[in-house]
Amino acid sequence: MNYRHAYHAGNFADVLKHSVLFALIDALKAKSTPFCLVDTHAGSGCYALDGTEAGKTGEYKEGIARLLFPDLHQGPDAGPLPPLLRLRLAYPELLVDVG
Repeated sequence: MNYRHAYHAGNFADVLKHSVLFALIDALKAKSTPFCLVDTHAGSGCYALDGTEAGKTGEYKEGIARLLFPDLHQGPDAGPLPPLLRLRLAYPELLVDVG
């Protein structure tokens, strides 16, 4: 199987996975004992959503773009973001390329 994450970065599954990881890390930080987290399947860590690969699938539009630009995706039944997704947005430095 040929899988290149650049085509799928920021999609719904990415948002879910990273949100759960942030919640897990916050729960672990509440403990008084140290912990270690190792991501054995990490990719390059930064993907251009305006790049050729992401543009071919557009999967990020139904994932991270819905969180970054909620006003563009509000429906009649839209309410506030669930706590797990608000936690994801609490780390803005992880959403942009700062280098």
